[in-house]
Amino acid sequence: MRPVVTNPAIAAPGSEQESIGPDGERIISTADPMTNETEPAAEAGSPKKNTSTRPADMQQTINQLSTQVDRLNDKLTQMQQNDRTLIDMERLTRAEQRAESLRAQQLDTESKLADAQSKLEQIEYQMRPENIERAAGYGTTHPEEAREARRRQLENEKSRLQAQTKILETSRARLETSVATADAEVDSLRQRIELQQAQQDTSGTTKTQRPKPE
Repeated sequence: MRPVVTNPAIAAPGSEQESIGPDGERIISTADPMTNETEPAAEAGSPKKNTSTRPADMQQTINQLSTQVDRLNDKLTQMQQNDRTLIDMERLTRAEQRAESLRAQQLDTESKLADAQSKLEQIEYQMRPENIERAAGYGTTHPEEAREARRRQLENEKSRLQAQTKILETSRARLETSVATADAEVDSLRQRIELQQAQQDTSGTTKTQRPKPE
């Protein structure tokens, strides 16, 4: 009977095992013991990259957006304040011009009133009987008619000056009130502009000192 030789299992190089066959023959096997261990699933492929945003990155983005919104709000507020300041400055210029115009009218009216009052005093002086007689009693054959004509002339001039004086006094009183109102408006606008400029300076200082968001 011929000896039977079995083929050994194929094993990785470098490992050897020895066994005895059925007829006593010597069989050398190079197979390593098989193991049931498998590579971890994580080693089969590369790990997945985490594409989700980290909380720190999200907070930084929120802070940046918040800073941009604050800057836009600050610019809008600054533009509105500048517009109000420009409008108030234009109103101040017009109020100052109106006050100066009214003051010039007031001075002119006072000058006219003083002139009318001076003429009225002269008329009253000329209307004295001795002055009328002196002015109309010489160089005429009818002195009484001349004196009467002189008296009527002076009375008409006096009435005209009295009416003019009354109008000028009324105008002066009105202009005094208008000038006072215009001056009050000028003072109010100046104070408002100064307050707005102070607020802008304070706002600029606060922005400079504002801490940066973490």
